[in-house]
Amino acid sequence: MRTVGIILIIVGIIMLVTRGFDFRKKEKVAEIGPVEINKEETKHVGWSTYAAGAVIVAGFVLVLVDRRKK
Repeated sequence: MRTVGIILIIVGIIMLVTRGFDFRKKEKVAEIGPVEINKEETKHVGWSTYAAGAVIVAGFVLVLVDRRKK
């Protein structure tokens, strides 16, 4: 439990720092005979500050619960 809690705390801190990431997606729009039309689109995956805070709090809770068991 303690290891999972520490991992959650680290992931939460990374989420606070990065705020999300971008990736490119290439998709085929049309194909007419030998001619092919493609579209490349950049998409953003982001998360809120509240989600990062919730992950950090969950990590601290797991670490504290593990300490109380001992």
